[in-house]
Amino acid sequence: MTSIITGDIINSRKSEPKKWLDALKNTLIKFGDEPKIWEVFRGDSFQLEVKPEDALYACVLIKATIKEFKNIDVRLAIGLGEKTYNSEKITESNGSAFVNSGECFESMKKNTLSIKSNFEDFDIKLNIMLELAQLTMNSWTSTSSSIIKKSLENPELNQKQIAKLLSKSQSNISEGLKRGGFDEISKLLNYYKTQIQTL
Repeated sequence: MTSIITGDIINSRKSEPKKWLDALKNTLIKFGDEPKIWEVFRGDSFQLEVKPEDALYACVLIKATIKEFKNIDVRLAIGLGEKTYNSEKITESNGSAFVNSGECFESMKKNTLSIKSNFEDFDIKLNIMLELAQLTMNSWTSTSSSIIKKSLENPELNQKQIAKLLSKSQSNISEGLKRGGFDEISKLLNYYKTQIQTL
């Protein structure tokens, strides 16, 4: 089983592409090489392949990366399934993971984060949780997003060390994580990982 994330930038024209595009690429490259593992296409859309257990983490990290920039957001659809055709370019590969990701993406209306697998019960449960998480994530400020991004990228660091990295005070970090619902999102990430193992 693999997972394919299909995404696009919301309001991409309201922000200077050069800025967010570089930030997005720097985040995607953490998961592997372009264009085999990820690819940006049509200017503001992208696809990424990650291990199923890392899919939600990747989405939250991408969201935090994009929300660092004002006026824009990102829509993300996770598709779980098989990869039956492996091309040199991720956008030309195929299989049920790609189909699920595409269908999930097409069916997203107000949501900015959704998941589709071949297991309906799993999808229903997870999507309710993701909708609740979006109530917080969609309103992240650029400050909160930066703090959350750094914390996700450096799970071994404490708040004091994160503060030093971002040249902020520890109370700023603590406040930003609290406002951004970081503890709750971390619990959701852990829960997701345990559920993936049961599929």
